[in-house]
Amino acid sequence: MTGFLWDFASFIVALGVLVSVHEYGHFWVARRCGVKVEKFSIGFGKSLWSRVGKDGTEYSVCVIPLGGYVKMLDGRIDDLTEEQKPFAFDHKTLWQRTAIVAAGPIFNFLLAIVAYWLVFIIGVPTVKPVIGQIAPSSIAAQAGLQSGMELKAISGVKTADWESVNMRLISHIGDKSLTMTVSPKNDIGVVETKTLDLASWHFDPEKESAMQALGITPYSPKVLLTLSNVVKGGAGEKSGLQAGDTLVSLNGKALNNWQQVVKGIQGSPNQQVKLTVERKGKMVDISLLPGQKTLSNGKVIGFAGIVPSAEPWPEDYKIDLKYGVVDSVGKAIEKTGQVIALTASVLKKLIVGDIGLNNLSGPISIAKGAGTTAEHGLVYFLGFLALISVNLGIINLVPLPMLDGGHLLFFAIEAVIRRPVSEKVQEMGYRVGGAIIFSLMALAIFNDFTRL
Repeated sequence: MTGFLWDFASFIVALGVLVSVHEYGHFWVARRCGVKVEKFSIGFGKSLWSRVGKDGTEYSVCVIPLGGYVKMLDGRIDDLTEEQKPFAFDHKTLWQRTAIVAAGPIFNFLLAIVAYWLVFIIGVPTVKPVIGQIAPSSIAAQAGLQSGMELKAISGVKTADWESVNMRLISHIGDKSLTMTVSPKNDIGVVETKTLDLASWHFDPEKESAMQALGITPYSPKVLLTLSNVVKGGAGEKSGLQAGDTLVSLNGKALNNWQQVVKGIQGSPNQQVKLTVERKGKMVDISLLPGQKTLSNGKVIGFAGIVPSAEPWPEDYKIDLKYGVVDSVGKAIEKTGQVIALTASVLKKLIVGDIGLNNLSGPISIAKGAGTTAEHGLVYFLGFLALISVNLGIINLVPLPMLDGGHLLFFAIEAVIRRPVSEKVQEMGYRVGGAIIFSLMALAIFNDFTRL
């Protein structure tokens, strides 16, 4: 329950920021174009708080936090007097109306730049993308990738960390091939280019990452059999396990690696297992009764709430993506551009069918992402906020009526035919666009529930 409340609170904060910035973009440009703004609302439905500013605009926060709107004086909706017409949206020039509508997505992109700017000023501790293992006969193995190689770039775009690698790989879904620039192990300053044939690259993002589907496992320090933490109230603590214990055997069989522990416990839900541990130089026998949990695919596994320790990361693998105030501006713009390109590419592949609609995510997945990143700290939450802000901006530019992109499409047609698109055509477009949008929203929410 606590986890749900944290996710929900983080989601509300993130959505509140995103919606406020998007709607403020419309509001700010409208005011500068001389349009009378009657209401600026964050959320829909019953008002929780509102006041009328000196500018005559009603500012409101409403009970349903899934969006917001800016209500402008508009002759298509309101009965205007001659004095009001110069301040109405529909009486402004085509370029002014275009600027007002486009301002929302543009402000979302600007928010992403600011968020990434703060991320790079604060600094992100991460590790170099060094390959740990290559699966035999995998796509990566066939391309000649080897353990210990560092991934320097993918298709010409630099990859400083695993997040960058993952983003670049996702952008290649549906493509025939990609190139990887790698630095062989112990060959400082030497780089090689490997071409990966993606014809047989198929993966389920719910079960594996893009890297795993290619046969790449990132390097990570060796996991030890010594416990670093025992979760309070978990099966491990109830059995008497303690942080610092070293696992020696499970059901009488000597343990050589942590994977044996995982396999033994996950395969024994609600079934007692016998552990022998070394504690302060003495051997102690433990009877452990693992709990159980059900995975999304229906499989029931055991769990004990114990966390292993690991060898430290090599110092030359660790990096800190941190820059000065000025340098961070360029890095933030570059990062935002990469995310915009990735989002647009994925959206295009969703439309043409290269990516299945089962990959769509809705508010539940976003809430989980918000909660998880917020738990890890401000810098990760800012990165998440930037990513979602770019997505919101791109989606709003899709040329579907009811979205900003739909309005911009009508304005583009108006620029060509020299007159506004008829209200009948616009109304029909809004109905079709609304049906498509609500269908996609329903599908996204359904996908969310299937992942719970």
